[in-house]
Amino acid sequence: MSKAHALVVDDERDLLELLKITLTRMGIRCTTAMDLATANRLLDRQAFDLCLTDMRLPDGNGIELVRRIAREFPQLPVAMITAHGNMDSAVEAMKAGAFDFVSKPVDLNVLRRLVESALRLDRKDSGKAKADNTLQLLGNSKAIRELRRLIAKLARSQAPIYIHGESGTGKELAARLIHQQSPRAARPFVPVNCGAIPQELVESELFGHKKGSFTGAVSDKQGLFQAADGGTLFLDEIADLPLQAQVKLLRVIQEKRVRPVGGHREIPVDVRIISATHQDLAAAVEKGSFRQDLFYRINVIDLRIPPLRERPEDIPLLAEVFLARIARENGLPKPPQLTKAAQKALQEYAFPGNVRELENILERALALAETDVIDAPDLFLSPSALASKPQATALAPPKETQPLEDYLGEVEKQAILRALEETHWNRTAAAKKLGMTLRSLRYRLNKLGIE
Repeated sequence: MSKAHALVVDDERDLLELLKITLTRMGIRCTTAMDLATANRLLDRQAFDLCLTDMRLPDGNGIELVRRIAREFPQLPVAMITAHGNMDSAVEAMKAGAFDFVSKPVDLNVLRRLVESALRLDRKDSGKAKADNTLQLLGNSKAIRELRRLIAKLARSQAPIYIHGESGTGKELAARLIHQQSPRAARPFVPVNCGAIPQELVESELFGHKKGSFTGAVSDKQGLFQAADGGTLFLDEIADLPLQAQVKLLRVIQEKRVRPVGGHREIPVDVRIISATHQDLAAAVEKGSFRQDLFYRINVIDLRIPPLRERPEDIPLLAEVFLARIARENGLPKPPQLTKAAQKALQEYAFPGNVRELENILERALALAETDVIDAPDLFLSPSALASKPQATALAPPKETQPLEDYLGEVEKQAILRALEETHWNRTAAAKKLGMTLRSLRYRLNKLGIE
């Protein structure tokens, strides 16, 4: 097997020599250049398996080289060498198409891991975990075909990805598919729901803690970043992170190191971060509940998951697959069939809960069906969510004798009841739809006397 061949571009002779020695010891053949012009000539003349380039070069910016490689040699992974602490340059490079970045002074262990990840991209025998065939992004709509294409492309990068979309659209599924198709596939995929961790334990969960660092810390604990080392950390509902944890997360992204709570030294971690939320993060930045600098760091690549109502042509296929799985799990000899009227009703429904709601509707319909055929009435679809008939019920103005507090209580009650009905009384989903915490919703339910 021929040696991998790397192009290394830097105008500092000492650093260039250090990089060459390190790569040579890894069994990689090196060709070096000290300016953009030489690097471009070398790219025209021969093929490379990896490129490392400095940001500042005598005749231009390394970003120019990154853009050219992304445009003309998309299969060639290129990493940027940036000045210490200059995360803005790293973000710019990754937006331009860089695979990853490494900061000066170059940590050789970080560099070796980066190089190993880059060289695994095109190896068929890279030691990837066996693909999970149950992970599928179902559908043939234009939106889903484009999403599958983007996922395959993003899997080649190490840049942080921000996935946004409504609840139930499949944000975690998209994150898992990116991980599965990446050179990190053989390493852990660690999902964490940031909104489900008590605020006082967030830092301990993410970064770990040392024994005795707080009451109840009876032993050292490894954080989720360390658990995901070499793999992918999926931060779901990242908008729910408290501000103090956001500060530490920002530092981890920049330095690629974590410091456990109560610890005195930082631990290197090699983790790709994929984050997601159903909330509007830009609006959270405006309100001051989410740090602008962190938003800028995690939003290097933006991936939107379309809601189900934007791709109604995919619903028959999704329904067929879900019914087959539900029937199999319930020991039925064959799955029930949807009538044309039932299919039409589903395609005209707005699905506020998206794909997750479709599964729940079909599971309920199968449980209640008396035959092996499911008709439209068996679906029990909420009339207020019919896509073809959007309805907005206007609340009557308060009566002259009605206190304002009572009137506002009725408005609140109707909004909560509507959200609960649309989510089939799933309190967690209803809280997300209303833009409040589950604890806050429980308080309001108790106050309003809603069982």
